[in-house]
Amino acid sequence: MFKKILVAVDGSNGARKAVELAAGLGKRTGAELLVFHVREVEVGKFSGAMEPPKEARDLVNEVVAELANEGLIVKGEIRGASFGRAAKEIVDEAKDAGCDTIVMGSRGLSDWAAVLVGSVAHKVVSHAHCPVVIAR
Repeated sequence: MFKKILVAVDGSNGARKAVELAAGLGKRTGAELLVFHVREVEVGKFSGAMEPPKEARDLVNEVVAELANEGLIVKGEIRGASFGRAAKEIVDEAKDAGCDTIVMGSRGLSDWAAVLVGSVAHKVVSHAHCPVVIAR
């Protein structure tokens, strides 16, 4: 059923649960895992990166290494996007990479932003071309 799973990570507890869930699915089905992180950048007069590139790379590399040590086929990817576009990037990457499932946490690091612009998980569920599994 699952051949390629995108697991969205952002360093939150929800993302940690998503990684564990995706690992279990990958082990049971033999699916390849794509660890995906969106590095959001604020756009505006006083804008700049909200997360240092090294932090993003370290996060993805850590998760990739953990999953590879569990015997899973895994690779990592980071994409930059303007603030508020994480859901679109997740959906686009899943489609572009040929993923048949997206696994993500129900709450990420941007809970306050979710009040203002809507939950990333909600947007992904609404726009994804494939099933989305939300880890709680």
